[in-house]
Amino acid sequence: MQRSIPFIAAGFLALTLSGLAFATTELVAPGVLVVDKSLTAAQLKIMETVARRYDTFWNTGDESLAREALALNFIDKTPPAGRKQGPEGPLLASRAFRGAVPDLSCEVEQMIIAGDRVVAHLHFRGHFTGSFGQIKGTGQVVDFIATDIYQIGNGKIVANWHIEDNLTLMKQLGAL
Repeated sequence: MQRSIPFIAAGFLALTLSGLAFATTELVAPGVLVVDKSLTAAQLKIMETVARRYDTFWNTGDESLAREALALNFIDKTPPAGRKQGPEGPLLASRAFRGAVPDLSCEVEQMIIAGDRVVAHLHFRGHFTGSFGQIKGTGQVVDFIATDIYQIGNGKIVANWHIEDNLTLMKQLGAL
C-alpha cells in the first residue's frame, strides 16, 4: 500500500509537468445571474458550469473548454454562411477571429438559466491588429455584443442559437 501512494503522486507530477493534466482555468462569471427556481441545485450547477466553460472558451480561446462544453452532435442553429456544423465550427470561428483580434476578451454581462436553456448576453472587446479577410487591422478597438441561447442535454450544449451585432463589428473592422 505504501508503494502506491508515491507512485500515484509521481504519476500525477509527470502528467502535470507534461501538460496533460487539466489546468484549473477560472471560468468567467456572469455579472447578473437569473435562474429558474424550479431547477434542482444539481441541474443548475451542471447548466451554469457548461455555459461558463463555453463562454470562457470565447474569452480565452482555450479549445479544450469548448470541447468539454459541446456535445459531439452539437448543432449551430444560426450558422453564418460556410460555418461547419458540429464542435469544429466554433473552434474554427474562434481561431479565425483571434487571428484578427488576438487580445479578444468576452465578458458575460448576464446569464439566464431556465428549463433546458441558458441565455448568455456577451460583450466582446479587443483590438484589430491581425487580418480579417483582405483587411489588415491598425489596432482599432473592437467592441460589440452577442446573445447566445444554449440548449443543454446530458450536461453538454447540444444546440446554440446566436445573434451578434455584426453591423457594429464590420464598421469597426473597416469592412463597411
